[in-house]
Amino acid sequence: MSSSRLSSVLPDLSPWRSSRDFRLLFFQGTVTFFGSFMAMIALPLQIKHLTDSPLAVGAMGAVELVPLVVCGLYGGALADAVDRRRLILLTEAGLGLLALVLLVNALLPDPMLWPLYVVAAGVSALSGLQRPALDSLMARIVPHDQLTAAAALNALRYQSGAIAGPALAGVVVAYAGYASAYAVTVVGFAVSVALCARLRPAPPAGGAERPSLRSIAEGARYAWSRPVLLGTYAVDLAAMFFAFPNTIFPFLADELDAEWALGLMYAAGAVGSLVLGLTSGWVSRVRRHGLLVVFGAAAWGLAIAAAGWFSHVWPVLLCLAAAGAGDMLSALGRSTIWNQTIPEELRGRLAGIEVLSYSVGPQLGQVRAGTMAGWTGTRPAFWSGGLACVASVALLAALLPKLISYDADTDEDALRRRAAREGSAAEPDPAATTA
Repeated sequence: MSSSRLSSVLPDLSPWRSSRDFRLLFFQGTVTFFGSFMAMIALPLQIKHLTDSPLAVGAMGAVELVPLVVCGLYGGALADAVDRRRLILLTEAGLGLLALVLLVNALLPDPMLWPLYVVAAGVSALSGLQRPALDSLMARIVPHDQLTAAAALNALRYQSGAIAGPALAGVVVAYAGYASAYAVTVVGFAVSVALCARLRPAPPAGGAERPSLRSIAEGARYAWSRPVLLGTYAVDLAAMFFAFPNTIFPFLADELDAEWALGLMYAAGAVGSLVLGLTSGWVSRVRRHGLLVVFGAAAWGLAIAAAGWFSHVWPVLLCLAAAGAGDMLSALGRSTIWNQTIPEELRGRLAGIEVLSYSVGPQLGQVRAGTMAGWTGTRPAFWSGGLACVASVALLAALLPKLISYDADTDEDALRRRAAREGSAAEPDPAATTA
């Protein structure tokens, strides 16, 4: 392959070169994701160990749901009204303290069950408060024409942690215990807080409103009035609700007589996403991002359904990897549309709604998968959810044709946002200044 062809396929590193704060967040996210995935795997495994119940594991999603909804919406309004750097720093420190609680509980002679659910709810609340600030900061620190490339690099960062975290978590839990996994998480958050402290201040836009129900409702009205945005939320919510079976992976591993492959099951989707991310250079040239959203979500559902049909672990792992690639494709489309079209003064509140669309879905999906597995068995919970995902995505695409027809070069909101970004280039935001 010639160097020109190779460069057209490899990830676009422009955001890395142009923005100091993007580099800091890249390193911070790498450390955080690695530690978080260690805890994310250890926590349901510990609940399974204490209860041996798929419903008890699935209930973790129900416990996380309400804090995520409430704090996600409030966090969006907060991100538009306060310094986003400060909000990110405080919530990251809070997440580190919750990881410390898990560590202390695991070190007890008889670890208790209820703190696991309390911490799960607390993590959900703090993540809901933090994520809108993180997401809304990206469009400020990265040039408009580099937003798709930034989304691809962020996804690579996430998937690297998603591969290393689960794969090592299974080994660490098996050979060193839950406490060791939680200790890695605590150290990861300590490093992350230090990196967040180096970010430049990100004060709110002029005339920002105080967080209130009225300001949240204003953001919701804007989202409802934009069929393209509404479509991205709805497609992702449907895909995650029907086809997010991660919580029952331990039971699938038991059925396939492949307990050794549990860590690989959690990591397989990230491997597929990573492969697509490493060859994502072409995505920066795509203009029809709505098609990426729909096709990626449909591919995710089809691959999850196929995973439920196989009775051997290696085809299942391949299907999960294919699902991860589809999810990555859909996520790149969603992120680009959000960052290209949403005005700065509403970005935090719309990011709060984004948190609901791609976080509430997995939480409800855990409950659905655990409940379905308890009623019909583990593998039917996979294939029935995957097929329902494909059907719901097709229906939403038919009901929201503007999502399919979205074009970054002709969409009015995208053009307006680009003009606003270019118009402010004469007086760059301090947070966007390169090192």
